[in-house]
Amino acid sequence: MKFSVAEIEEVTGAEVIHSEDKSETFSICTDSRVIAQEDIYLPLKGERFDGHSFINNVVESGCRGYFVDKNHVPADYKNADFVLRVEDTLSAYLKIASFWKDKVHPFTIGITGSSGKTTVKEMVASVLSKKAKTRKSLLNHNNEIGLCQTLLSLEGDEKFLVVEMGMRGLGEIDLLAKYARPDIAVINNIGTAHIGRLGSVENIAKAKCEITNYLSKDGLLIACENEFVRKYSKTENIVFYGSKSYDILSMDEDSVEFEYKGRKYKLNVTGVYNVLNAIAAIEVGVACGLGYEEIAGGLMEYIPIEKRGSRVALKNGALLINDCYNANPDSMKASLSTFLSTYNSRKKVLVLGDMGELGEHEEFYHREVGRLIKNYDVDYLVVIGELSRFTAEEACVENTKCFSAGDIDDVVSFLKNIVDKDSVVLFKASRVMKLEEIIKKLVEE
Repeated sequence: MKFSVAEIEEVTGAEVIHSEDKSETFSICTDSRVIAQEDIYLPLKGERFDGHSFINNVVESGCRGYFVDKNHVPADYKNADFVLRVEDTLSAYLKIASFWKDKVHPFTIGITGSSGKTTVKEMVASVLSKKAKTRKSLLNHNNEIGLCQTLLSLEGDEKFLVVEMGMRGLGEIDLLAKYARPDIAVINNIGTAHIGRLGSVENIAKAKCEITNYLSKDGLLIACENEFVRKYSKTENIVFYGSKSYDILSMDEDSVEFEYKGRKYKLNVTGVYNVLNAIAAIEVGVACGLGYEEIAGGLMEYIPIEKRGSRVALKNGALLINDCYNANPDSMKASLSTFLSTYNSRKKVLVLGDMGELGEHEEFYHREVGRLIKNYDVDYLVVIGELSRFTAEEACVENTKCFSAGDIDDVVSFLKNIVDKDSVVLFKASRVMKLEEIIKKLVEE
């Protein structure tokens, strides 16, 4: 999509401090490395960089115009056709993206939760796409910049928009909801992710419920059973679901079948936690007017994205479960319980790394994971990271062989010696641990 300079000026409240030609239309680009002549460069500030530092580069590459914030006043405009000054460039980006979303006007579903957000987003999009054209958040782009990228990716004929919303503290989902303005909000679960920052599960629930702050007038909240959701939600129009609302009909390492409200559904992934994720998608489908066949068909077509339970087969027959995009105590326990109760006929190997952002609770939660593992038959437990050693201390009993690795290469060397055609290996840790590099090396070698 392209915007005129006059439109951008009006939407963002920008001051045009230099202009030679305002008649053409332009796209918005935040990446100086791929800037084109027909783009307006919008510099953003990150933790390690400030996009304003690249303004000279984009002008030299032929970019016609750019934004600056109130703290950056360029001294020389001779090589640019126009310069727009705004209070804050991220705020301007959000306003432009929201302006385009309002033009397209898709029915919008916002999704948050302590774990499983991306899975629910993918399931919901798979279901809704059976009815009409659907746009979804790219990968796990669930912050302000990711929201803008998603909204600006709308082509103009979408019926549905599915937006993932993440947070690390209070106020962050409120900002996302302000510019996304969902018609349906989904809170998949309230757990312990980011408890080190927020201090309590109640504060986490309060932060998640910010997704209801800008619900449309007749907006609906679809939420897991939780005592704090009704307390902090800004709507009384709520559909609750939980552990007592379904029956597992069958489950193996490739799929799970379940019954919900008298209807049978099948997923081509395993795990009880995925059933709860699917129920959220079912309720969204019902609220959006889809029939049973459309909803069931959409769930059947759901495929997990990389690093979220995807499976990789080695040449020697071993199976690797790549669930290492992120981890918190709830998602870790859910993934482990499913894995350890499903692959009963194979040699089970766990490769676990640290879970982050647990604050003063970090030792407790890592030991809690170890106590869970102790209840199952595990052939090998491999841990990497200082905190995961607490997990090993609790889990390593007589029938479990444990290895504490110093680095990724240590893990690779150890696995190459013990993994065979009968092995299935689960990789799970917070993103910072980069366990996917182990999988990559095992596949290559």
